[in-house]
Amino acid sequence: MTKPDLCPACGAPNDCTLADPRTADRACWCYGVSIDPAVLQALPAELRNAACLCPRCAEVEAQLQATARPIT
Repeated sequence: MTKPDLCPACGAPNDCTLADPRTADRACWCYGVSIDPAVLQALPAELRNAACLCPRCAEVEAQLQATARPIT
């Protein structure tokens, strides 16, 4: 059974704000990145749309780091 706060691919915390009742009113980090559809298709069908991937498995760590940098 997939837990909403864990990555369905690796089991690590996925940092999904929607899975945490304390932060469910905030947009998830995944809303601000572009995830390659091939990454999602690589998941077994029963794991798709069950929980957020973690940034590492979603292959978006570089995108998140780029948005976290202050604009100078």
